[in-house]
Amino acid sequence: MRIFLFSDIHNDHKALEAVLAQDADVYICAGDLVSWARGLDACGEILRPLGERLLVIPGNHESEGDIAAFCARFGFQAVHGKRMELGGRAFAFLGYSNPTPFDTPGEYTEAEIARRLEPFRQPPPDVLVCHCPPYGTPLDLMRNGGHAGSTAIREFIDAVQPARFFSGHIHETAGVTAQIGHATGTNPGKRGFLLEF
Repeated sequence: MRIFLFSDIHNDHKALEAVLAQDADVYICAGDLVSWARGLDACGEILRPLGERLLVIPGNHESEGDIAAFCARFGFQAVHGKRMELGGRAFAFLGYSNPTPFDTPGEYTEAEIARRLEPFRQPPPDVLVCHCPPYGTPLDLMRNGGHAGSTAIREFIDAVQPARFFSGHIHETAGVTAQIGHATGTNPGKRGFLLEF
C-alpha cells in the first residue's frame, strides 16, 4: 500500500496539484490546508478527484467542524480523533495544535491533547498522525532556536513508541525526520512524504 502524507498547504493550489500527481492508494492531510479557515472550498475542488481516498485532520487553522463540513461536502474522510487500519497497520489521528500566540481556530491545551491521546494508548497505534509535533525535537525547532511542539504529544510518543509518526505545524522543519527512541517521526510538509507498506 502507498500512503501519501502532506501538511501545511496554506492555500497553495500549485502544491495541491502536485499532491494529485502522486500515485498513492490513500492520501492523508495532516492539517492546515488553508489559513484562518478561509478558502477550503477552492482546495476541495482541486482535491475532489481523490474522494474517500483523502483523509483529513484539522490543523490549528481549521476547526473540527470546518473539516467535518469540508469532508462531507467533497466526499473526503474526516479522521480527527479516530483510529483506522490502512495496509494492515493501525493508524491514529489527532488534529489541532497546542496554544499559539495567534489564537487560531484549532488549538487545545496540553491537558486536552493528553486527554484526546489517551484512548490511543491501548492498543498502541503503528502510525500516529498529528498536526502538532512533539516538544523538544528536531521536528518542532523554530528558526529562532526555540521549540513550539506539544509536551503531551512528546510524552505519548515517549511512552507508547509508535513505529512511525507524522506531524506538521512548524513550517521550517518540513522534510525533517527525527528519532524518538524507536519511533521515527517525519514532517511531510507541503511537498509530502510517501509511506509504503
